[in-house]
Amino acid sequence: MSESALPPNDKEMTLVQHLLDLKTSLTRGILAILVFFLCLFPFANEIYTYIADPLTRYLPQDTSMIATAVASPFLTPFKLSFVLAIYLAMPFLLYQLWRFIAPALYSHEKQLVAPILFFSSFLFYAGGAFAFYVVFPLVFGFLSTTAPEGVTVATDIAAYLDFVIKMFFAFGMAFEVPVVTVLLILTGMVRADKLSHARPYIIVGAFVIGMLLTPPDIISQTLLAVPMWLLFELGLLVGAYVVKKRVQNSEEEEDEEFYHNEDDYNAAQAKKSASEQSSNSVNTATAKKASDEPEIEFDDRYADQVDDDLDWDDEFDRIDSEMQKLEREYDERTKKKQDSDKPENANSPKPDAQDKEPQESASETGDQSKNEPSDTTDSKKP
Repeated sequence: MSESALPPNDKEMTLVQHLLDLKTSLTRGILAILVFFLCLFPFANEIYTYIADPLTRYLPQDTSMIATAVASPFLTPFKLSFVLAIYLAMPFLLYQLWRFIAPALYSHEKQLVAPILFFSSFLFYAGGAFAFYVVFPLVFGFLSTTAPEGVTVATDIAAYLDFVIKMFFAFGMAFEVPVVTVLLILTGMVRADKLSHARPYIIVGAFVIGMLLTPPDIISQTLLAVPMWLLFELGLLVGAYVVKKRVQNSEEEEDEEFYHNEDDYNAAQAKKSASEQSSNSVNTATAKKASDEPEIEFDDRYADQVDDDLDWDDEFDRIDSEMQKLEREYDERTKKKQDSDKPENANSPKPDAQDKEPQESASETGDQSKNEPSDTTDSKKP
């Protein structure tokens, strides 16, 4: 890894250092869970009685919860204490996770960690509390009245605990929707306006998730889907506001960098306000002058004969296309004429060669004529 790929003021870590850091974080997280478990296990039965209260209050008289397995009276409170220890240690576990990935984050990314840790933990606990204090009484009150006549409602303690844990995690994770929405907007993966356009799909998806994670009744499904939708709207508003605030801060920083000192900045602002006032005064005077001038009456007797619906842009485009067509036809004709002239020039004889051949024949004839008289004179001599 190159130095340029690292966050500022950070150094590259070896694989062994990363593994040691991971070991430290895991060890601290396990120790935190054990501490909470040791504190909660002595009160496991009392805690289970409190957790089972939303169901036991709606059970018929002379009935109670039962334990069908041999080890359920011991293992069920034990499991409840362990799961509750994880619930309570969740903020510390998230902090250890952030501590492990912090060296790979930039300063502006680290600024988001503290709010995310706080709101994610708060919303997770809020989801569990909403399920326990709002959803459970309504669901168990409805289900206890639907039992057929002659059927005794006696819920197993292990099955009830599994149901409670599932609902706690479902509502806790569902309440994390605003955190996820804000992160998607801040990281630039999705814009706020696109998410707002996808609102119908979000609502349908919330009801589908509620159908999958809740018992088969319309009450619990609606009580999970509606809060998810409202929390999505909250995250959408918060994300859009944060992005707008960031844009304003970046513009202010650019202005401060452009103007070296405060006096120049103030002078520019004063000049800007003065120019705006002068432009407003000029516009006011122009409007007043225009209002004072008499209105010009146009001759509209032949207005009904004018095609006002004519699209002049399309008309100019049509003229332009016709001119281009004419130019192409002219170029094609010129090219054809040039191509037809080339073969005629190639078949015509070369003038130099034709002139040269008669000259050569004439020169040969002259030489022969010169030689003949010379031979005659030579023969006449003794």
